[in-house]
Amino acid sequence: MKNICITGLTILCFMTFGNLQSFAQTKNALQKKETPKKPYYPKGFRLGFGLSSGLPTDSDYEAALGGDVRLQYDLSRKTSLTATSGYTHFFQKGADIGFIPAKLGFKAFWGTKFYAQGEVGAAFGVNGDISNSPILAPTFGYATKYFDISLRYENYIEYKTDQIGIRLAYGFSLKK
Repeated sequence: MKNICITGLTILCFMTFGNLQSFAQTKNALQKKETPKKPYYPKGFRLGFGLSSGLPTDSDYEAALGGDVRLQYDLSRKTSLTATSGYTHFFQKGADIGFIPAKLGFKAFWGTKFYAQGEVGAAFGVNGDISNSPILAPTFGYATKYFDISLRYENYIEYKTDQIGIRLAYGFSLKK
């Protein structure tokens, strides 16, 4: 009976040490595996220059055209803060309007290149009797290392108009 117990304990010990050895080999094999490279998107500041074109959703204006400069600070690989300003012109038969938008925003990426962005700010009228107006602008876009294309909706509350626009931009990192 003693021999059977000793033999059983010996077999149990070999099985235990055999399993520990195989786990150790698996762990070493996993440590040697290379991790895949993440897509390039540096942290820090980025600067972008964009051209925009839009169609107002009401009948007051026929088209919109503008240019902007955007400063972006990446909080992480997936989130950024933005500050955007430029010039936008609404065309109308008779009296066009022009204004300088100033907006702050938050951009969140899903995946590596698609993003959603929300901006709020103000439009400062440059024509004689045009007042200032708050702006709300949700955006969906696609960005690579240098290029950005986005579709956005902008609501100019005091002007009682809005537009659906497309923005094409070239951007780059300010980090050396």
